[in-house]
Amino acid sequence: MPDRVCVLASGGLDSAVLLGTLARRREVHPVYVRCGLRWERAEEALLASFLRVLRGRQGLTVAPLVRLELPVARLYGGNHWSVSGRGVPGARAALSSNYLPGRNLLLASLAAVHCARMRIPELALALLADNPFPDATAAFLTNLGRVASQALDHPITVRAPFRRLAKEAVIRRGRNLPLALTLSCASPRGLRHCGACTKCAERHRAFARSGVPDPTTYVAKSAERGFAASGTPRAREQRTGPRKQK
Repeated sequence: MPDRVCVLASGGLDSAVLLGTLARRREVHPVYVRCGLRWERAEEALLASFLRVLRGRQGLTVAPLVRLELPVARLYGGNHWSVSGRGVPGARAALSSNYLPGRNLLLASLAAVHCARMRIPELALALLADNPFPDATAAFLTNLGRVASQALDHPITVRAPFRRLAKEAVIRRGRNLPLALTLSCASPRGLRHCGACTKCAERHRAFARSGVPDPTTYVAKSAERGFAASGTPRAREQRTGPRKQK
């Protein structure tokens, strides 16, 4: 049986580069989990296009995308910004404002069940070095793998190959991938980035630091001045916030 790995694919920059990187040497099985969040239609459309490009490249092995369902509206509440689209954190908001409780726990648990059903031994998540959320630590990933292996009677290792990398380093690794076919936006306009949310600001700054041209179309182009201003040390501190709050 070929060396297979399941990748939790969100349609974002980080998981897209992870897919492209792992597919160079392994058989990659992408999984997307629908939760009923406002940006998912755009995410799925771009992810499908990204995967089509990968499959057309020689030497890359990418299995068909598997879509799973996990509605969270009743869990988070219908008025939560991720569900309603109202009150989406702006470009100058702290990154902690993007926190979705237990997101990695929820999504990885579903993906682990899929791994057990398909006899895939490894699940990969695209978590980065600056992700301080409690369900993004090395200890959490190790424990999740152990619990999933016990619960499903199938050995599953949960890994985060990019956990020591910053987003700009990930962009440099994926500079030859179709990064325009990725979404890092909490309030997309069709398939375009809004240019006004925290995620857009984070994406824009990472491209600027990476030295790789940003292929993204931001609807609110004037917000780029805000992106630049929010790169000051004080703003970075406000974005990150105390580690324990995440």
